[in-house]
Amino acid sequence: MNEEYKAFLESKRIRVEACGINVDVNDMNPQLFDWQKAIVRWALHRGRAALFEDCGLGKTPQQLEWARHVCEYTKGNVLILAPLAVAQQTRREGQKFGIGVTVCKTGDDVRPGINVTNYERLHHFTPESFLGIVLDESSILKSFDGVIRKQITEFAVNITFRLCCTATPAPNDLIEITNHSEFLDIMGGKEIIALFFKQDGNTTHA
Repeated sequence: MNEEYKAFLESKRIRVEACGINVDVNDMNPQLFDWQKAIVRWALHRGRAALFEDCGLGKTPQQLEWARHVCEYTKGNVLILAPLAVAQQTRREGQKFGIGVTVCKTGDDVRPGINVTNYERLHHFTPESFLGIVLDESSILKSFDGVIRKQITEFAVNITFRLCCTATPAPNDLIEITNHSEFLDIMGGKEIIALFFKQDGNTTHA
């Protein structure tokens, strides 16, 4: 790689300031593996982060530990949005790790601490009730229409702590990457296309 190309790549680098909290690794759930503790600590420091981890690496206990610390720090509530049938699984996983989770159908069910509901029920909740939000299986955003994706992003716009969790997304899937970037308030879709891609007739190239 020549110096000119290195400089070109450096000019495209996006730096986003951390907006989270610093947590001592010794304050992490002892049931987590050391590498899981390190990831959760990093995500808490970032404040807004994405865990792109393959299946079987324990994203659920990591997101629950992240949510626990956010609740303790902010003295507020965290909402986990999950696909259908996953909410109860999240509650059971919380029991294994000693973390309480409330399964909610509407905002009336919200209790202090960590709450989980299905994506499709988001309209029953108000963002003012939460200081942290987690998107479980966040790649599901790709399958939603524009209205629901916009609803999720707008719901979180004033929530400082945000976390996305999904198996590693396709590296060349512009829509999927853009959805995560917009939700985490890093960069919008039009900005991404303008900075990293060029139009060539009917196609877009990196």
